[in-house]
Amino acid sequence: MMNQTMAKQMADKDGFIAALDQSGGSTPKALALYGVSEDAYSNDEEMFAAIHAMRARIIKSPAFTGDKVIGAILFERTMDGEIDGVPTADYLWDKRRIVPFLKVDKGLMAEENGVQLMKPMGDLDALLKRAVSKNVFGTKMRSVINAANSGGIEAIVAQQFEVGKQILGHELMPIIEPEVNIKIADKAEAEQLLLAAIQRHLDTVPTGQRIMLKLSLPTVANLYKPLVDDPRVMRVVALSGGYSRDEANQLLSANTGVIASFSRALTEGLSHGQSDADFDATLAATIDSIFEASRAG
Repeated sequence: MMNQTMAKQMADKDGFIAALDQSGGSTPKALALYGVSEDAYSNDEEMFAAIHAMRARIIKSPAFTGDKVIGAILFERTMDGEIDGVPTADYLWDKRRIVPFLKVDKGLMAEENGVQLMKPMGDLDALLKRAVSKNVFGTKMRSVINAANSGGIEAIVAQQFEVGKQILGHELMPIIEPEVNIKIADKAEAEQLLLAAIQRHLDTVPTGQRIMLKLSLPTVANLYKPLVDDPRVMRVVALSGGYSRDEANQLLSANTGVIASFSRALTEGLSHGQSDADFDATLAATIDSIFEASRAG
């Protein structure tokens, strides 16, 4: 049974979702931005230990609580790790009152028809069972749209919803993330096609169940308002997608009912070498700004 206290928080509470789910391919860049260069670790285990230490420092920071950060997305190794001897997902909920999610995709396939579908996830059911056992509330999976190609966008949305229904079968909340590349020339057209495809596939969501959506900030403000208002959608959240935090916050503020799920924009300005006081003050100011942008509009 899905945790109803967590579900109510995700559906109704002001705040945003922290994306702490950088995977193997993106971890070195995330660490470099944090001030940890590649010569600071010599293998994957040391690299993942370094990124776990960064995430633990964020999660334990005084401002990182459910007052403003209502959810957090974890990488699989982060879910399997601990903070102060407590499993990460339990620490998030029991100590910080933040709803835990898990990134479940295995990365992207090569581009075809202007999109990058998700790679096969043959062990997904086993991973979802493990997530349930660790008190995770939901999941997130990402694919990418690089062109306004109707066939490609239909394929990406169909794949996302197919896997989403598999996730619902485990009584977990799927965050469906068909990201639109913010740098493409036909971004606005791609977003119109994406909206139409999502609305078609919402008709396949089992009666009485809901999904969440994580979408790029749209070119046309409030384009996704029909999705925000759809009873089959628990929440629409936005990724920062390469925008700076200030840019992302400004765009987010123009989209009523959409809240943030930022990764790079959340950790912008944080550094391994900062004192705890400076680190905590920087993160607190960041959280305040993203929180205000998430409830604007």
